[in-house]
Amino acid sequence: MSRLGWERTPDGTFLDLCAGTLDLAADIARRSKFRGRVVGADFVVPMLKLGRDKAAAVMPVGADALELPFADAQFDGCTVGFGVRNLTSLDSGLKEMARVLKPGSRLVVLEFSTPRRWPVRPLYLFYFQHLLPRIGRMVSKHTTAYSYLPSSVLDFPDADQLAAVFRRAGFRDVGYEPVSFGIAMIHWGVRR
Repeated sequence: MSRLGWERTPDGTFLDLCAGTLDLAADIARRSKFRGRVVGADFVVPMLKLGRDKAAAVMPVGADALELPFADAQFDGCTVGFGVRNLTSLDSGLKEMARVLKPGSRLVVLEFSTPRRWPVRPLYLFYFQHLLPRIGRMVSKHTTAYSYLPSSVLDFPDADQLAAVFRRAGFRDVGYEPVSFGIAMIHWGVRR
């Protein structure tokens, strides 16, 4: 998460939202020269409990991303790893992230994407829409397993559309870059 820029305030307080088992929060907290703390927030408290011992500087908090229990301008930066796609209101979620960030702080989002280039795009779509759901059903023995993931990714705004949502929510210097052949994207913005 080099785009976060935690080095500007190594003793700051950062938010990892939709934190799950706190892997991303722990990654930030374990960086050499990081002296701050990371609040890992997720509404699925059992997942937070699974990750609570990953790093001493991580504080798990049960919270809804659309109604965060934090003061305005409290955090020096925010990360979200594979979570904004699941928000019931993308606009409301990003506005809430902007609310809790200090002006000049950065939001960095890692999210699945649909590759744009040939031949990765057709191969990816075939795997994602046909093979992944079948493998998921075989492994989990659940008839609808892994059907949600492809539809949620394909219905999610593309990179340019998500950049517009960032801007509407109160972010400037918005950008994005593909990773893993465009299967995922890193999106960022600076709180106005």
